[in-house]
Amino acid sequence: MEVDLPIGVFDSGVGGLTVFAQVRKLLPAEDIIYFGDTKRVPYGPRPHAVIQQFTREILDFMSHNRVKLAIAACNTITVNLNRLPQEYSFPIVGMSKGARTALALTKNKCIGVLATDATIESGKHAAEIQALDDKVKIYPQACHKFASLVEAEQFSGEAIESAAKEYLIPLREAGVDTVILACTHYPFLIPLIRRVLGPQVKLLNPAKETARTAQLILTQRGLLQNKRLGYSRLCFSADVERAKRIASHLLDVTTYEFTEINLK
Repeated sequence: MEVDLPIGVFDSGVGGLTVFAQVRKLLPAEDIIYFGDTKRVPYGPRPHAVIQQFTREILDFMSHNRVKLAIAACNTITVNLNRLPQEYSFPIVGMSKGARTALALTKNKCIGVLATDATIESGKHAAEIQALDDKVKIYPQACHKFASLVEAEQFSGEAIESAAKEYLIPLREAGVDTVILACTHYPFLIPLIRRVLGPQVKLLNPAKETARTAQLILTQRGLLQNKRLGYSRLCFSADVERAKRIASHLLDVTTYEFTEINLK
């Protein structure tokens, strides 16, 4: 494996850009290829077999581009990774669940988890937290509409306000003091989530931990690039201009290459 090869970051859509932004910040010398499957988003409601097939197609794309490591910047994909055969030559990093950080933040041991249907159904966030502390109460909340609304650029308005109240008021009433944003789309909604839950509730975005895990693996394998400024190529399977507009909420889009890619 060569040091000069790029890192791959991928997601069901634009949500993984929140992880890309952290990787770009932490590893400025690395070349990064991002792929968002905006043509087939969302993945959360889909059957496991379909999610696995889509993931395999994306990983084949990453393999074709000779990445040295790939980051699944999507919790729905992450909880399905162990169902895939170990057929790729590069390591694949899933999203951190943020369990230890959540436990360090919570004061009352009441932790909420916001995620897609598939991630909540897996129960993996709750299991990892309670394996560390079985006295913690976990309040999982599937947020079926959030990812689709972010993809549709609905960061404000009646639809997103209604969805936020539907998903967040039960957590507020349960008294959670820490909430894990277990979908990479949700950091786009932090101002709204914070307003509904209240300023006393701590919000945890696991993207930073995920980026640090990738850094650690590259360092351990002697693959960390540190001699130049890396380039970034942002690829999407549809609606590149829309993806670019959403990306502008996080990134200086004038500095990146945006491309439409058909996986078929």
